[in-house]
Amino acid sequence: MNSKTSLSLVLSIAGTFLVACGGGAPESSEPSGAQGPSAPAPSAAAIAAAEVKFNGLCASCHGTTGLGDGAILTPKPRNYTDLAWQASVTDEELAAIIVGGGLSVGKSALMPPSPDLADQPEVVAALIAKIRSFGK
Repeated sequence: MNSKTSLSLVLSIAGTFLVACGGGAPESSEPSGAQGPSAPAPSAAAIAAAEVKFNGLCASCHGTTGLGDGAILTPKPRNYTDLAWQASVTDEELAAIIVGGGLSVGKSALMPPSPDLADQPEVVAALIAKIRSFGK
């Protein structure tokens, strides 16, 4: 599967998940990237799987508190506590980069893909919720 096909699959899965869960555009004045109030919370199992993934992979670069202070890399890993960035990125964009990695969305190749999550939209949603939690 090539990178364009992978990205299309990821975006399709993310879009299907959002439509199925009633999470389209936010109905409030929240930033465009924030989850709307009608988005259901991921299950306990999905949250647990997301914690394992975050602590085992993501935290090594993004840090355990989301500051981007894990590994010393160039470019520096994303600081998830940056409120301007939080407001500028959508959940769909986060899903695409989580599953497809940096290269799939024109970002750094140092951000690895997690193709194992392509068929686990609830775990991806739990990871997005964790990323969003750093901006509060």
